[in-house]
Amino acid sequence: MHHKLSLLVIAALAFGALGSADAQNRKESAESKILALESKWNDAYKRGDVSTMESLLSPDFVITVEDGTTFSESGYIAYNTASALHVEISEMTDLKVRMHGNVAVVTGAYHEKGTAKGKPYDSRDRLTDVWMKDADGAWHVIAAHYSIPASQ
Repeated sequence: MHHKLSLLVIAALAFGALGSADAQNRKESAESKILALESKWNDAYKRGDVSTMESLLSPDFVITVEDGTTFSESGYIAYNTASALHVEISEMTDLKVRMHGNVAVVTGAYHEKGTAKGKPYDSRDRLTDVWMKDADGAWHVIAAHYSIPASQ
């Protein structure tokens, strides 16, 4: 009986370890997925690819930009496609993903350079993007916030 109990304890520990490893793998997979979506969104923004941006942004998406202006999903897309904006550099670094169930919070650094209405600009920001998985399993960005670091 003691031997049987020991085997049950060992089996339970083994299954627990496998479950823990599986959970870690799912977390890493979700983080990789979010990073790939961040890259896809960044590339679409740089190219002015409206259909890709629309597929990634939630209908109730809101973004706050450096000067405190906020845009809805449609306002963000209209601003980026209707203005005389030419993005030459759009790069994200130091990205960190924090998973909270069906919500992912991404923080990092952002560098953008280009021309707006014929005038050159070069900005370096900190970013926070919030992604949420919908009932169909698709991830959409629901909120974004970009700010200029205090040291600039």
